[in-house]
Amino acid sequence: MNKRSFFNVLAVGVIILVIGIGGWWFRRSPSLIQGNGVLSTPTAALISKSAPVTVSLLVNPDRLENLPGSSLKELSQLKTSLFADTRIDYRQDIQPWLGQEISLAVTSVDLDRTPENGQQPGYLMALATNNAKKSREFVDLFFSGRALAGAKIAVEQSQGVKVIYETEEAFPVTPAKKDVSTEKNQIAGAVVGDRFVLFANHPKVIFEAINNLQVPDLNLTSSIKYQEALKQLPSGSIASAFLNLPAVAAWQGLKLATRLPYESQVVSLALKSQGLFAQTTILAAPQSELTPPVALSGPVGAMQYIPSATGLAISGSDLSHLDKTDLAKLGTQVATALSGTSDLISSLVNQPLADLQQRWGINLRADIFSWVQGEYALGLSPEKEQTNPDWIFVAEKSTAATDGIARLDALATSLGLSINPITVGNQQIFAWTKLIAATNKDPGAITLAAQVQGVHTTVGNYEIFANSIAMINAALTAEKNSLVNNRNFKDSIGALPKQNQGYVYLDWQKSHEILERQFPILQLAEVIGKPFFERLRSLTVSSYGNESELLKAGVLFDLKAK
Repeated sequence: MNKRSFFNVLAVGVIILVIGIGGWWFRRSPSLIQGNGVLSTPTAALISKSAPVTVSLLVNPDRLENLPGSSLKELSQLKTSLFADTRIDYRQDIQPWLGQEISLAVTSVDLDRTPENGQQPGYLMALATNNAKKSREFVDLFFSGRALAGAKIAVEQSQGVKVIYETEEAFPVTPAKKDVSTEKNQIAGAVVGDRFVLFANHPKVIFEAINNLQVPDLNLTSSIKYQEALKQLPSGSIASAFLNLPAVAAWQGLKLATRLPYESQVVSLALKSQGLFAQTTILAAPQSELTPPVALSGPVGAMQYIPSATGLAISGSDLSHLDKTDLAKLGTQVATALSGTSDLISSLVNQPLADLQQRWGINLRADIFSWVQGEYALGLSPEKEQTNPDWIFVAEKSTAATDGIARLDALATSLGLSINPITVGNQQIFAWTKLIAATNKDPGAITLAAQVQGVHTTVGNYEIFANSIAMINAALTAEKNSLVNNRNFKDSIGALPKQNQGYVYLDWQKSHEILERQFPILQLAEVIGKPFFERLRSLTVSSYGNESELLKAGVLFDLKAK
């Protein structure tokens, strides 16, 4: 077994187990949906309060397997992924003693805190045990097998706990004398009392975990931010993750130019009748200046012009202050923590209009977003053969909007475009067109054609823009078949709090490539979590709440029934 892959596989496996396993049985899981018997909070007494990430599955996987209608084959695949390359047989080695929690933590960014010799993060996996005797037998047999395979094994006592680990040294030395930089990925294990089986990528991680348990002020449970985060967990959560955001950025090697407005985040998963519900709550750093969000009571009226077949829809209110909204701050921080890229929410809105921005030389923020002070909705219809998706953009009219539209028409004229009125059905629209010459087979014959650069029209209190006549016609005829009347969309927002700051709706099969371009890591996740993504039909995101020190957002994963 490759030492490095042991924890890489476990990390990915836990995440996929947490996300994937929950969603497949939500329609046949009344006891779990109600939260009966599910732990409400993870046990974090072993984890340092400075740890970057802690992820926990808060229910025994076998409870999910025993639900009516579950697929033993699919569940077996998840468990195989979780313990791949470890020579561990889940049913024989783990199942007899596994309790109600599986947790994985990145405990530190660099074990010896010496950047000069390279960065080696610490990884800890804690599995709750309900049979200390069997779990001790498992740990002993595991390391005996490693010894038979040629590994050198050392045993030490730390505060009454037997710690077993691999070492290249002929004789073990005390923890205080260990040079972490010279002992990479030494698999270590221990059973702590009658509560947990621990695995780590270095014995120092185990020693620190034991010390954290003995000195409460050092562990995660003593963190005020962690205690506040736990209060935000919805009832019936089956999994949770706690992130120390500045530490996550350091773990990823990102040097942030500015102080993050939010410093910690908790993510939870719960089962609802409509699907798998993920809620994230981000807590503000001290003295951060946050603006309480403007609450909406439901989908904005502009969405009535977004067709039901739309692949990606974004809606809300007031684009003129998009970069100052809590949702944008959330997107910026998450994107920065994951990839160093900021302005995620703006880029999702900008991307479909990028061709207009490039061809016209306009500044979207100054020339369009600045006058959208009311409702807005953007719908994208990606086509595989197209680089940029077709789009519809709807904005609520106002004095500022009227002036803004007039400026766009003037800009189009200055670029040599013609503004031509066209009747579509009973509706007059205005097309920005460019005349192009096409040579026929007859060398002397030249045909002039009008190339549409964009179209817009006024309907009631809204101005509708689109990249083609076909798309604006789809908007004008969407009244009875709009996204707001789509059953899947209605079910999804029904699982989210009614008070909201807008929605992002993604039809996964049609539009996942849009997100993949933003986050290439999604392509890897789709390979690893193939069974989950094959069942994913759509996801709906919304932010909500009115606390100035908290930002809450929810994601509803709609999964295909069996």
